[in-house]
Amino acid sequence: MRGSLIDPEATAGHRRARRTAGAVASAALLLPLLGAAPSSSTAQASSAELQQAFAGAAAEYHVPLSVLLGVSYLQSRWDAHAGAPSVSGGYGPMHLTDARTAIAKAPHHSEGTEDARGDSSRPPLLPTTQVPQDSQLPDRLKTLPKAARLTGLPEERLRTEAAANVAGGAALLAAEQKDLGEPLSDDAADWYGAVARFSGADDTATAATYANDVYEVIRQGEERTTDAGQRVALTARPGLSPDTAQLRRAGLRTVSAANTECPTSVSCEWIPAPYTEFGGSDYGNHDLGDRPASQSIKYIVIHDTEGTWDGSLKLVQDPAYVSWNYTLRSTDGHIAQHVKAKDVAWHAGNWYINAKSIGLEHEGFLASPDAWYTEAMYRASARLVNYVADKYRVPLDRQHILGHENVPGPTTSAIPGMHTDPGPFWDWQHYFTLLGHPFKAATKTSGGLVTVLPDFAANQPRYTGCVTSGEACAAHGSSEVRLYSRPDETSALIRDIGLRPNGNDSTIDVNDVGSRVSTGQQYAVADRGGDWTAIWYLGQKAWFKNPQSRPTAVSASGQVVTPKAGLTQIPVYGRAYPEAAAYPAGVPVQAVSPLPYKIPAGQKYTAGDKVPGEYFYAPTFDTAGHKVVIGKDMYYEIQFGHRVAFVRAADVNLTRSHA
Repeated sequence: MRGSLIDPEATAGHRRARRTAGAVASAALLLPLLGAAPSSSTAQASSAELQQAFAGAAAEYHVPLSVLLGVSYLQSRWDAHAGAPSVSGGYGPMHLTDARTAIAKAPHHSEGTEDARGDSSRPPLLPTTQVPQDSQLPDRLKTLPKAARLTGLPEERLRTEAAANVAGGAALLAAEQKDLGEPLSDDAADWYGAVARFSGADDTATAATYANDVYEVIRQGEERTTDAGQRVALTARPGLSPDTAQLRRAGLRTVSAANTECPTSVSCEWIPAPYTEFGGSDYGNHDLGDRPASQSIKYIVIHDTEGTWDGSLKLVQDPAYVSWNYTLRSTDGHIAQHVKAKDVAWHAGNWYINAKSIGLEHEGFLASPDAWYTEAMYRASARLVNYVADKYRVPLDRQHILGHENVPGPTTSAIPGMHTDPGPFWDWQHYFTLLGHPFKAATKTSGGLVTVLPDFAANQPRYTGCVTSGEACAAHGSSEVRLYSRPDETSALIRDIGLRPNGNDSTIDVNDVGSRVSTGQQYAVADRGGDWTAIWYLGQKAWFKNPQSRPTAVSASGQVVTPKAGLTQIPVYGRAYPEAAAYPAGVPVQAVSPLPYKIPAGQKYTAGDKVPGEYFYAPTFDTAGHKVVIGKDMYYEIQFGHRVAFVRAADVNLTRSHA
């Protein structure tokens, strides 16, 4: 969106305006910004405080205002997150990093009882590797202490006060400009090298991608209201052409994109996962395949690492560990590819999904799972997903672009151990907007389906367990909406008998997905009443608050399945495996194992692809005996609970739900 405020860099009195603004900057930086919406009498003044802070810091440190605003937008979209750190220990609108005490204790795939491979024909793979500890954190993860030294402001203020944080970012940009031997110019075109260095990237390709994104933001302009109710605008400067030659003097290494399967719009390097035997019949850490010739790629799975970038790279290069296709770095969006698309990585905890998916791990290493994700990483991830989806014809919807938390347990015993990343604080609406497929109402009337679509910043359901079990999490925007057994927030949450076979209710723990839905997911409407809507969910009628004045879902239409007439209920499956008759000699028959859930007669569930039963037999290092088994039994993928699931086509009728 193009900004509407006047850009002081475009005015004849620019230098005079900067000197005048500098007189008020110091005072502005001494005052914390308001964290709540202002009263009506002071709304205009208070909602401009962050804009004024940017202007003051730009004048104080002699950084062009458009550069400061553009860098901050790419870091955080100008949000302050109430002082909460990002997934890489970054704080405030400028994402100043201080990761000294933020390292998680266990990497993502070493937590819980999930078998990342998820193939019941092989022994469970439960790695217990601890996070490799680096002797020293890289500079990109400790910019906040440096900003404190440059500004003289206490580190705590840089973490918690948006104005101070902006000043710290301006000071860092000015320091990078001086270090490059460049003048503190009024012209934004002269700051390309400093912007590239501000990214923290240690290679030219990543730094250039970051700087190019910042300058694209400046050229296009942006305007939005932040999570603290602050209105910020950056006026578009479509003709701006930065001095990209400065990057050659930045002292960064060169990284080759050879062997990678990445779009040219991202920085990408090849760091291969090993395909290696290491004793007996064991090998790791993925399987060789021939996709998409042998079997289609239908899913892209979004993970977070729960480990540092360097630690995650060491783990994926360990043949005794597990694997994924790509890792993305939080601070600058740099990408490493580890497993080719033709091969099958061990990442999602469900062998059927693994065999038909690409896995993306996003750097996130705070022990607290209530952190936020950087704009640089969101953008790099969206470009990569668009590239993969286009190449392998993966639809851009929530039944094909899955969070790890949406992958079903392949068997009943696996359900409680399935992972729950990237969690309720991943902004699915923003992510799909970057993918070019924003979620929106399909019809103006109340249809037979709904798409979950809360306002991310305003939607702040209560969670516990982010830091300590049972203790409340910090207030945070969320993509998820909670479900109740009745249209009453005091009623019990929906029970998930797969997660809790003992029949206990679901909880509001941040990792409990038993009674919540997520942005972009679609469900069949079961009932409506006042400000409440009911959907069919895990075989039950589940209610969520959906007031017309502040909706958390919008109407939709599409295909649904319902049990065939005469059937009182039908089984649900966590994998679409072939019937026994489809297996050739030498390939053990895999059980078509129903989950503990049932769909009673009359209930409806959103339907995705219709697929044949399929199983990739790959139990040995020698690929000669590998075989893709495809059956005649057909399945529909459905949105069943928080996770997707499968039903046999022979058990259901497929109809279209209209508005």
